[in-house]
Amino acid sequence: MFEAVKVALDPTPAQERLLLSHTGAARFAFNAGLAHVKAGIDAGAKPEWSYYALVRWWNANKDALAVNADGTPWWAENSKEAANTGLRSLAAALSNWSKSRRGERRGRKVGFPKFKAKSKAAPRFAYTTGAFGLIQGDPKALKLPKVGRVHCMEDVAERVGDARVLRMTVSKRAGRWYASLTVERDDKPVTKPPQGGAVGVDLGIKTLATLSDGTVIENPRCLAASERRLKRAQKALSRKAMGSNRRAKARAKVARLHARVANCRSDAMHKATTWLASTYSDISIEDLNTAGMARN
Repeated sequence: MFEAVKVALDPTPAQERLLLSHTGAARFAFNAGLAHVKAGIDAGAKPEWSYYALVRWWNANKDALAVNADGTPWWAENSKEAANTGLRSLAAALSNWSKSRRGERRGRKVGFPKFKAKSKAAPRFAYTTGAFGLIQGDPKALKLPKVGRVHCMEDVAERVGDARVLRMTVSKRAGRWYASLTVERDDKPVTKPPQGGAVGVDLGIKTLATLSDGTVIENPRCLAASERRLKRAQKALSRKAMGSNRRAKARAKVARLHARVANCRSDAMHKATTWLASTYSDISIEDLNTAGMARN
């Protein structure tokens, strides 16, 4: 059984610079690979764009591509997994575009991949091979190759338990770094069958949900408090001069509060759905546009 374990990281300033270097390397490899494929297509060729083909091309050309201003290669400063992350993402994007073009992919039409700008690309990279993950005897830390031991905000070893770590994705959101570990457990947890019968769930605005048996699930306290702080921060942001340092700081504060509101709501919903699934055997949820209701 596969599970995801996500923890907040607490890197030092030096480690944060290394993490940003890794995310930059992933973005650079994506853009370099995309330029290579696009040049081949424009020339009328049929370049290979599978992940393994892109990795072979990168390894053959990285000494000439990933260089500093003085011509010295910089790719070795980061884990090879950083570049592989960008190439893996590019291969998936090209595959989706190709399948969509041939009508083999369901859903909306997928366009040709675009180059990733530093200001817009989400900072992330992943480890899939090598000595990464938990550190024996250090339950509140993770090992990140080329970065070192990074402190975690909680006991990650306890959450992982005896599961096997298969992948670790490092990302930055609203000013905070996170590590998402994909783990595999040998046994499935034993769960008791729900004792309750059928129930209807009505999602709300002032309350999280109301059940057909009269039970009311309230919104968490942190949600109202965070939303009030967010509203004040947004007003303060609107008063800051465009392009100023104070506006940049205010924008970062708004982003952090947006993330806090989203985390608070997600945590409350996760707890509510877990309780519902363990309590009732048949659950029906009314299909309402709660976002539209909130606007009106």
